[in-house]
Amino acid sequence: MKTSLNFIAYLIYLPIVIVLTWYVAHILFKNGKIFMEDIFHGKITIAHATNKLFETGFYLLNLGFAFIIMEISGEIYDNRDMLEILSTKIGGFSIYLGIMLFFNLYLFFRGRRVSKQKARMAEAYIIPPVQK
Repeated sequence: MKTSLNFIAYLIYLPIVIVLTWYVAHILFKNGKIFMEDIFHGKITIAHATNKLFETGFYLLNLGFAFIIMEISGEIYDNRDMLEILSTKIGGFSIYLGIMLFFNLYLFFRGRRVSKQKARMAEAYIIPPVQK
């Protein structure tokens, strides 16, 4: 009777997806502060708070998805099968994480564009002082 390698696969999968999620979130939201400060016109407190909320949501969404797809159907009995299953799961998760990264970048750029448009609209409606 062969011993199943499923538990070992889970022990390999979990740290990889957790560290991968942490790394992407760390890079994204460290650099996202600049966008948030621009979007909120230098209001540092609200920019950082909003950035932190986005970061928390990013962790919850991505780790939740990683846990949902963690299930391995069937038993794994050799290293080759374990490697192939892990590469499919981790590769699929990496693609999903990349999509989420670009979606967040899109939100940052969109927020910045909308913020600049509103600032231009506000400037257009300001009446210059009368010269004497």
